[in-house]
Amino acid sequence: MAADYSICLGTAGWGVWHSPDAGKRWIRHRAPFPLNSRIQALVAHPTQPHSVLAGGDTGLFVSHDGGARWERIGADGTVPTIWSLTIDPVDPQTLFAGTRPAGVYRSRDSGVHWEKLPLDIARECSIGTPFVTSVIVDPDDHRTVWAGVEIDGVFRSRDGGDSWVHLETGLYDPDIHAVTIAATQPKRLYASTAREVFTSDDLGESWEPLGIRDKWPLPYARGLMVKIDDPGVLFAGCGETTTGEKGFVLRTTNIGESWEILPLPSQPNATMWGLATHPADSNRIVAFSLFGEVYVTEDGGGSWRKIAREFGEIRAAVWVPN
Repeated sequence: MAADYSICLGTAGWGVWHSPDAGKRWIRHRAPFPLNSRIQALVAHPTQPHSVLAGGDTGLFVSHDGGARWERIGADGTVPTIWSLTIDPVDPQTLFAGTRPAGVYRSRDSGVHWEKLPLDIARECSIGTPFVTSVIVDPDDHRTVWAGVEIDGVFRSRDGGDSWVHLETGLYDPDIHAVTIAATQPKRLYASTAREVFTSDDLGESWEPLGIRDKWPLPYARGLMVKIDDPGVLFAGCGETTTGEKGFVLRTTNIGESWEILPLPSQPNATMWGLATHPADSNRIVAFSLFGEVYVTEDGGGSWRKIAREFGEIRAAVWVPN
């Protein structure tokens, strides 16, 4: 296998780990990350193939060489702890950050300056302080933006973030873990929660459950990922609970009617927390468990290898071509 790509991992307390050779060697970056940084979000730049942004409890950072070197963007404390991050695919200078305490912030200058957007999110919930787990931009209409909140459901803006509405019809579980969009006909939104995966084919106006308790080996839904070159294919990570002792990666090719368990080389040690893809190779997917295991497929999920090194608590992953 050609080591023609880099992997970056965002961890809880250990900042960013970087592999320049597809997972063989690893480096934990210290500078410019403050000691014990929690990196909750990693995102690949849509037009700069080697650039990655990282956000967490110590601010926003960027690498222009696949994760080998990093620099801070703006000043620490400009926004609260970043839990989710996205780049406008049409105007890459526009960023959206989801935070804890729950809020959505927008930058129009690549993260140097930020403004808090007017979402009426709950200030308290059953887990204490809500936080924004997902922010996504519609690639066909970049003025349409969605934000998923743990715990307060899904919000939508149709004007680039200037105003927002709370989407509630059919979404009876507001514990949102991830939101993603598939360019099917019609366009389809997916939202995962602690007990279900919901889907919407009207931009979030109404939602229907997929009934995963009867279809999945474990009921706790976490990461979601649509295959870049086939919007009819959805990957999902699941587990027993937030900190369960095992997990699975699942795939559906029929909008969630049926699912297959993908053949990981060993039983993961915890919930499969997230998945990462990149337009450079739609068949390469990096999946990770909450407690430090990383798996890679080069054939769209048909076969997988486990990265030999194990880490602490992983919160985000990204891969980019070298």
